[in-house]
Amino acid sequence: MTDAIALEQITKSYGNVHAVQGLSLNVPTGSVYGFLGPNGSGKTTTIRMMVNILAPDSGSIRIQGQPGGDGIKDLIGYLPEERGLYAKMKVRELLEFFAALKGVPAAMTKTRATGWLERLELGSWGEKKVNEMSKGMQQKIQFIVAVIADPPILILDEFSSGLDPVNANLLKDVLLELRAQGKTILFSTHRMEEAERICDHVCLINRGQKVLDGRLADLRAAAGKSTLRVDCAGDRALLRQAPGVQQVDDFGNYAELRLAPGVQSGAAAAQILRFLAPKLEITRFELLEPTLNQIFLDTVGAAAAPAAVGAGN
Repeated sequence: MTDAIALEQITKSYGNVHAVQGLSLNVPTGSVYGFLGPNGSGKTTTIRMMVNILAPDSGSIRIQGQPGGDGIKDLIGYLPEERGLYAKMKVRELLEFFAALKGVPAAMTKTRATGWLERLELGSWGEKKVNEMSKGMQQKIQFIVAVIADPPILILDEFSSGLDPVNANLLKDVLLELRAQGKTILFSTHRMEEAERICDHVCLINRGQKVLDGRLADLRAAAGKSTLRVDCAGDRALLRQAPGVQQVDDFGNYAELRLAPGVQSGAAAAQILRFLAPKLEITRFELLEPTLNQIFLDTVGAAAAPAAVGAGN
């Protein structure tokens, strides 16, 4: 099956600033693909090239096998990082306007607008003006603009920006419903935990270059289990004295112990348990796969500072 999105060695510079450097990636059709990295890593610049707002200096972009350009605009629903709503328009009129721009028949626009407003718990806001809404509500309207024409591909730049946890979870559920319908979803975020919840595949970039790329499950398995979660009561300073422990992050309710590089995780965990069990009241002791955030830090270094990107991030 043709990949929904394929980037081959794309680059983009602003003067002496190299925003994106030789980036290649393939987004499988029907996947949820997390495009991840710190602020300023080149995510937004790359996305703007995908949706034909910017042209790459070199390299190629294909959307469902077609060269990037005006011909692909109806294949993509795009949610930009910065809102592009007309503040003084009524919400329903705005949605019908954007649906018409995408070629949705007039007879369908009202039904779709009503359906999406109800799905995102905004049913009573259809006759309100956009500037009467909170930032989180406006973000949900921006999301509806991206999906109302029912495109096969969604590209969402920081889709949960401005949303409280309840509404971020609501949008997460909607994305999973769209994936079940066969949509391809690419979204950017600098919040690794957000991607871990719903992504099949991820690409991590830093300073405009790819750091890691692949199926999330494969990346986590390859990194190995190197962290112990310990829930305990007693003298927690003992955690730092346990053999084979490189680092302790004590969160109060529980602690995460990073194993020293090169140790065999199973044997090290058993040794640590033998050391701690007589001294602490342990209620949970679990060897964990690393989080995406830990994988990123281990790969690029915790002190790696993202480069400035000029016109985007």
